[in-house]
Amino acid sequence: MTAAASVSEPIADRELVITREFEAPARILFEAHSKPEHIKKWFGPRGWPVTLCEMDFRKGGHFRFQMTGPDGEKGPPFGGEYLEILPNQKIVYDNGFEEPGSEKMIVTVTFDEKGGKTKLTMHTVFASVAMKKLHVGGGMEEGVNSGLDQLEELAAALVAKERS
Repeated sequence: MTAAASVSEPIADRELVITREFEAPARILFEAHSKPEHIKKWFGPRGWPVTLCEMDFRKGGHFRFQMTGPDGEKGPPFGGEYLEILPNQKIVYDNGFEEPGSEKMIVTVTFDEKGGKTKLTMHTVFASVAMKKLHVGGGMEEGVNSGLDQLEELAAALVAKERS
């Protein structure tokens, strides 16, 4: 798919939105997104931990991740640039595989806290419909939700640590 073709494809056809409510304040979820030691505990599907985690968590900073499967097989490295960071509210970054010509997706993660609970929304806009089909067809939505399950566990542990 060419860049010109993706521009003509409506965003509605290229997006994926995943939401989850957490029993944790927004600052805990934001912190879990901002530090490598936390990312390694929750990002990605269960059984596929992030084994390469390089982060320069600031606007204009870059990240580089790689996951390793249960059989020791390494997945392709991927990464991008942090485009916008609003502490405890929003993180925007681009993301793609480290292969020549790979398209990038733009991911916006927002944290909406009310009454001690936080609604996390992950809004992904793929470069093209073909890219969306490749990732969603490859299990991205299930993988993200598995990662969010692990984020719930980490957030609960961080909240308990604060209270102790």
